[in-house]
Amino acid sequence: MRPLTRAAFGVGWAIGGTLHDALAALQWAGLVRVALLQHVTWSVNSHVIGNRHFRTRRHDRATNLWPLALLSFSESWHNTHHADPTCARHGVDRQQIDPSSAAIRLLERAGWVSDVRWPSPARLNARRL
Repeated sequence: MRPLTRAAFGVGWAIGGTLHDALAALQWAGLVRVALLQHVTWSVNSHVIGNRHFRTRRHDRATNLWPLALLSFSESWHNTHHADPTCARHGVDRQQIDPSSAAIRLLERAGWVSDVRWPSPARLNARRL
């Protein structure tokens, strides 16, 4: 068993006190978590619904879908990512929530990362539809 899986099993046992509670915690920490992660990833990469605010390659259909922004840690701003893939912030518009860029900015301020490429208005406006 992996360490996180063992920890979930142990926490379930400690809170519930039964093997059933430990196995339920194991299920939620493992199977459900992985299933949710896979479905969010597939939804982000499906490019079926959402908005396109930026010009990308000719046959690229990447879209931005706001409901997935929190579940995907900002990866659902996929059209923006495809328009400027090296940019550290994908939720570039005012109303777009972007927790991953907040984490990157925090790491940058702590001195743990450097040479972060933040969006520039000129670069974004050149690709905007």
